[in-house]
Amino acid sequence: MKNKDIVARCYLKKNGDIWVGICIDFCLATQGESMEEAKKKLEEQIFFYVEEALEDKTYGNQLLNRKAPLSSFLAYYFIRIINAIKLTHFVCKNTATAFSEAMPLRLA
Repeated sequence: MKNKDIVARCYLKKNGDIWVGICIDFCLATQGESMEEAKKKLEEQIFFYVEEALEDKTYGNQLLNRKAPLSSFLAYYFIRIINAIKLTHFVCKNTATAFSEAMPLRLA
């Protein structure tokens, strides 16, 4: 077996009083009362989702290739651009962040 990393692209945004976490690569979403809580829940959900998909011999490939809608991709890249050009303080201060999670996997 060899090791391989899967990189999951995600973002967090504040929606009223709650934080919403979105993974655009697997079309997963979570929510939490804080940014940290939403991110932790999303990371756990991604881990268990990928683990389950890798064990599913019938539909695993489809599950690993399930993408979010275009609007989620646009939101992710908009947040990345805003963060990259340091406009965060003017546009989305403490209301959104984008990140990529590398998940080590053992593949046969």
